[in-house]
Amino acid sequence: MTSLRPYLIRALYEWIVDNGMTPYVLVDAEREGVQVPRRYVQDGRIILNLHPDAIVNLLMGNEEISFQARFGGTPMTIHLPVTAVLAIYARETGRGMVFDEEMDGETPPPSGPPEKREEKPKSKRPTLRVVK
Repeated sequence: MTSLRPYLIRALYEWIVDNGMTPYVLVDAEREGVQVPRRYVQDGRIILNLHPDAIVNLLMGNEEISFQARFGGTPMTIHLPVTAVLAIYARETGRGMVFDEEMDGETPPPSGPPEKREEKPKSKRPTLRVVK
């Protein structure tokens, strides 16, 4: 099954821009294939402004996001594997989505017939007792 992440990123990007806000993405700059200006990376992460006025030639594919932007006046082409995007949110409100590893479609579904699958232990609900 294909990853849900690129579809959610595109949908949230469109929603943020349609509402007149600024889309920011939080990126794991240490992932393979990430091309960002290293001097702006902090703790292995970078936040990028994807507002249409701040970037040009935005391409949001299922495997990669790329665009051109200026950093300190210097133009640069940015490449982000979709799996490196940790979150997308509106700068003004903080509303958006944080992604986890399971959203990448890499976690296989349980295999085997349902009756043979290992079931998770059912959680016990708290109970009240009368103590005298």
